[in-house]
Amino acid sequence: MAGPEPERELIRKVTPFALPAAVLAFAAGWLAGGPGAAWSAAIAIVIVYVNFLANAFSLAWAAGVSPTMVSIVGIGGYVVRLMIYTIALVLLNQLSWFSPVAFALALVPAIVALLIYEAKAFSGRMQADLWTFEGARRP
Repeated sequence: MAGPEPERELIRKVTPFALPAAVLAFAAGWLAGGPGAAWSAAIAIVIVYVNFLANAFSLAWAAGVSPTMVSIVGIGGYVVRLMIYTIALVLLNQLSWFSPVAFALALVPAIVALLIYEAKAFSGRMQADLWTFEGARRP
């Protein structure tokens, strides 16, 4: 591939939206339910962004190993992210100020928006065009 790694390219494109999304979620949470809801919504955005970064860096690493590793990290990362969202919700729900409704109302749209953005960013590109592997022969 002539350009930058697709994962790092996507990180560069998504990162400028992370802070504004967290601020927007905080403001919406504050208006809807006060400071507890505001922090709950902002935390959801931070968790989505950190999970996105971890997944992108993991895929970038896996792309340097093998196509099989890309598949393993991709599928395994999906399961791990779902577990992290669930564990975060359960642990944060122990705090008196935490709002699970505000958390979920920020988390779900953020995940959907990120998935749509990723799909748009990679649409029209073949999977084989996205990664290069050391030692692989070109046809």
